[in-house]
Amino acid sequence: MERRLPHNYYDFFEIPHHLSLDLKDLEKRFYALSRKWHPDRFARASAEDREQALDASAILNDGYRVLRDPIQRANYLLKEKGFDIGEQQSKEVPPELLEEVFELNMALEESDEGAIAEARVKFEKMQQQLDEELESAYRRYDEAPSPGGLQQIRALLNRRKYVSNLVGRTLAGPSGAAAN
Repeated sequence: MERRLPHNYYDFFEIPHHLSLDLKDLEKRFYALSRKWHPDRFARASAEDREQALDASAILNDGYRVLRDPIQRANYLLKEKGFDIGEQQSKEVPPELLEEVFELNMALEESDEGAIAEARVKFEKMQQQLDEELESAYRRYDEAPSPGGLQQIRALLNRRKYVSNLVGRTLAGPSGAAAN
């Protein structure tokens, strides 16, 4: 039975390399592949077949976790297309957020709960807007894949990650200021 398993999650699930996915279809494929590759089905098979079933189960579970999450899916596709998605994402401060970050830091230093709550609402709204922009960018990319489209998605993901970190800081409150 030994055959080479695709390690690309899209190929493993036999779905198009798109950023917008039908999650119900992905779930159906996940359960069908789970039944096909479940290690118990290979209990009496050769050592190679048992190992392949274990490998397939690992790819299946990792792939499903990544592909069902739109942010992880986009980062995965960017990485597959050769884009650097390293740690710089959270360290690059988007220039238009500098004032908000300064105000948040002041509120955290002063333990100003009202200002922190206000900042949280502002950052959560920004995150929601970025999620909507990402969905739109995903659809545009799926219709006409291009490196420029991926570059735009990468920039939106960088901004979203930064805003998500700010949301996390506001949830941590004044005590979270020392931890960051």
